[in-house]
Amino acid sequence: MSDFKSEHSSLPFKETGYFSNLICDYLDQKESLKPLYQNFSDLNGYKNQMALKKEVFTAESRSVLVASLNLQYKKVEASELSLNNIQSLLNDNTFTVTTGHQLNLFTGPLYFLYKIVTVINLSKSLKKAFPENNFVPIYWMATEDHDFEEINYFNFKNQKVKWERSFGGGVGRLSTEGLNDVFEAFSKNLGESQFADELKSLFKKAYLEHDNLADATFYLANQLFSAYGLVILDADKSELKSLFSGTVKDELLNQTCFNAVSKSAEALSNLNYKVQVNPRPINLFYLKENLRERIVFEQNSYKVLNTSLVFTKDQILDEVDRYPERFSPNVLTRPLYQETILPNLSYAGGGGELAYWFEMKAYFEQRNVPFPILLLRNSVLAISEKQAQKITKLNLKAKDLFLNQDALLSKVIKDISDISIDFSEQKNNLQNMFSDLKQLALKTDKSFIGAVNAQEHKQLKGMTVLEIRLLKAQKRKYVDITERIKILQNELFPNQSLQERYLNFSELYLLYGSQLIPHLIKNLEPLTLEFSILRF
Repeated sequence: MSDFKSEHSSLPFKETGYFSNLICDYLDQKESLKPLYQNFSDLNGYKNQMALKKEVFTAESRSVLVASLNLQYKKVEASELSLNNIQSLLNDNTFTVTTGHQLNLFTGPLYFLYKIVTVINLSKSLKKAFPENNFVPIYWMATEDHDFEEINYFNFKNQKVKWERSFGGGVGRLSTEGLNDVFEAFSKNLGESQFADELKSLFKKAYLEHDNLADATFYLANQLFSAYGLVILDADKSELKSLFSGTVKDELLNQTCFNAVSKSAEALSNLNYKVQVNPRPINLFYLKENLRERIVFEQNSYKVLNTSLVFTKDQILDEVDRYPERFSPNVLTRPLYQETILPNLSYAGGGGELAYWFEMKAYFEQRNVPFPILLLRNSVLAISEKQAQKITKLNLKAKDLFLNQDALLSKVIKDISDISIDFSEQKNNLQNMFSDLKQLALKTDKSFIGAVNAQEHKQLKGMTVLEIRLLKAQKRKYVDITERIKILQNELFPNQSLQERYLNFSELYLLYGSQLIPHLIKNLEPLTLEFSILRF
């Protein structure tokens, strides 16, 4: 549906214009892409994936994972459902479905919520389809990320709420010092209401009552989603990285990732898709307090860039054995780390994320780890009842709203204009006339054809100019409607971008309060693979 009379309608991702050819072709299951992934995101694919994962994931790995999660969950009040989900991971008929995200301040953009709702609802769908198994939704916290400038702000009411400070190392270990000033500034802009007070309390308890960003984000995600059984994982733990030490050693010695991913990247390029990430000879960082720097192999030694740290081969392998937590995967080795320590079936991410996963199947095969199902997460355009009424009055359809603004205005004006602005018929008549002239030229003087072609081009160009001028004139005539459309689309697509990439959840929470997440849980369907339009 696309008339906004229902609470939930949807649109194929391809029709939004916001997703790459790679992602659209994947959703269409284009044959040329199939060598780059294992199973597709449908029930048959999940059935096959369970068999693959069950065969290789060990009881020892499950035991280490559960022990680590139980330890991590001592710092929050978790729901019984989340705690039961953790314990169920000891059983070989329990699998995970995972999404991951940076530790953005106060969740960052809206799609943080949509990612997590995707895996929560996917676990429900899989349980319904395969009741003899259990499925646990996982939020993987990107605690080892070091791109502080990407996470130290969120947008609120067209302003950037920013945390200013210097930093180095993995962001999860970052002290929450200075966030009191951010809280004061944010609180003033929230105003006074019940929902505003709830947001203030949530921010305060998360960021002012926890010592580091990992613990703050853990608390925040648990508060928002614990009721739905979400399990939050901070993988920056020695006991978990010990399960990955074999791959770390392989990466240091054999450049397996570089060789495998380079070939897959070349295959993507040959299919005319953009290569998202290029591998390095060693795809690992060295991680300590206030330090996360790349490891390189130079002059027969392993060096940590921008430090004086140098290791021989034997020394660095010993370092892996003694301090596995000091070795941090980069964007290309992190997915393999995830699939090594989790009994995972699927990774839910955005289009940009999934694009680099397509480079990695060969690497997974080299390491004998099943390549997970790639699930394009739910995307949402949230509209209020008032906005829905405006859309209906303007006689707009769902697909229209995703158009470039100039294209949208032109379409609307052509639809409502009392005169025809489409000169296609006149252009067709003109081309027929010139076709007759060309036939005449062939019978008289062939050199005349050049003059006929030039005149045809000139006349058609002139017709197009007249069409554009008439459209501009009609836009001036209907200026009230065009302004209303501009205001509406700018509200729904801030900066002419998807709403979910710009707005913070707090803006919706101010309007809908604690009903926001239940509404998302109720309406988002991860296996339909379409863009959702939700009316609140």
